[in-house]
Amino acid sequence: MAFIHAKTAAGRQEIEDRARKLPPGLRSILLMVDGLRDDDELTGMLPGLRAPDDALAQLQAMGLIEVVGGALAAAAPRSLTAGREHDPALYKQLYDWMSESVRRHLGLKGYFMQLKIERCTDAASLEKLWPEMAAAVSKSKSPALANRWMEETRALLQGQPVDA
Repeated sequence: MAFIHAKTAAGRQEIEDRARKLPPGLRSILLMVDGLRDDDELTGMLPGLRAPDDALAQLQAMGLIEVVGGALAAAAPRSLTAGREHDPALYKQLYDWMSESVRRHLGLKGYFMQLKIERCTDAASLEKLWPEMAAAVSKSKSPALANRWMEETRALLQGQPVDA
């Protein structure tokens, strides 16, 4: 069984006020906990977010996240681009969205993020950059904006209109 984690009320409050002064790696993984990703997916993000190997356990011990469900380990991948990884229209849509987001939210600080976007060759590789992009937006602007960016990006893939 892989467990699905969600933020507690204390976790949502921490995102807003930064009262506990979490290290950047822990804060970044806390941002990624959304009640949809299982612990395997979140653990896979740890190296890219420079979070400690026991980040989920630390956040749970602090009362910032909790287990809200479980899924079979053999469940289908949670990738929103699955089956459409090599669709040129989807790639262009994501590429344009992410490049515009770098320009709008990161400015010159987003130079290296833009280089990473440029190196991506399909929609799946762009999707793998989302946690890093959200962490950069969180650091540059605010955690609330990073969460909104992730929601808008998911909505974009599901064909819903996004306020640009």
